[in-house]
Amino acid sequence: MIIKRNFNPLKVWQYIKGPMSFVMAWAGLVWLLHHLTGAQEMALAFTPIGVLGSALAIFIAFRNNSAYGRWWEARQIWGGIVNSSRVLARLIITFADSHAHQPNYEPARSERFKREMVLRCIAWVHALRFHLRQQSSWESLKPFLPAAEYQELVTTQNKPTYLQLLMGREIYKAMGNGTLGGFDSFQMEGQLLALANYQGAAERIKNTPLPRQYDFFTRVFVLLFAGLLPFGLLSFFQSPALLPFSWLIIPFSCILAGVFVIMERTGAANEDPFENRITDTPLTALCNTIERDLKEMLGGQQLPAKLQPVNGYLF
Repeated sequence: MIIKRNFNPLKVWQYIKGPMSFVMAWAGLVWLLHHLTGAQEMALAFTPIGVLGSALAIFIAFRNNSAYGRWWEARQIWGGIVNSSRVLARLIITFADSHAHQPNYEPARSERFKREMVLRCIAWVHALRFHLRQQSSWESLKPFLPAAEYQELVTTQNKPTYLQLLMGREIYKAMGNGTLGGFDSFQMEGQLLALANYQGAAERIKNTPLPRQYDFFTRVFVLLFAGLLPFGLLSFFQSPALLPFSWLIIPFSCILAGVFVIMERTGAANEDPFENRITDTPLTALCNTIERDLKEMLGGQQLPAKLQPVNGYLF
């Protein structure tokens, strides 16, 4: 996620260099042909090109609104994951402690249950991050899981779902041995359900791209507008007094077409928020926040360092 206000021009160029290279080369070629041949018929009326630009602006705005909606939904989903993870950890700790007066209460067993369950919650959020970003850094989950569970985990296809299965089993195992009691499992299952729903919503965004026709036709119309623009600008330089300055169609084409290219590229960057790019939802930072909060609830003193922005980017 970009949090700085000013962008590095080189970073911006990386997003737009393909279409902008075409715009500069094409505008230069049109001017050169006009300069060498003096063909007046190369100059087109600017009015229809302006109409095309207006329609294109509406089309791009619609696509960008849809793309931003996907990005914002992804951020809301992970905001819900942060909240539900905190609630689930609180329920695990308080419910386990509330049965200290029971005759079958075992302090060591209760402490082990709290620690292992909260660490599984932390492992789940990291696993979901890797799952959505299609990364394979599963060895980083080793500190959060017993060795046997980790070995089982690496053989599964949907690792976040499997971790939820492990947590569900431990909850009912704790109900049976007296670590939990009453209706504790119902409230804890409610938070597991919320996390499962958030996972499903995130997977829906990941696996369902913005309709490809929006992406394809936006790119086609931007290139069409950029291709016609130099011919329209030539019409402003047909008088003898302005003809020596006709080379200005090159920078003017780059400026006018560049606005549409940047708008189109902005929408393309926002429509997929789980690709581990600088424009994405900051999953690593959110997982770091959850890990710090949940370990602190366990009474841990050695918390991971809070993730800080790097050069204005939060990952």
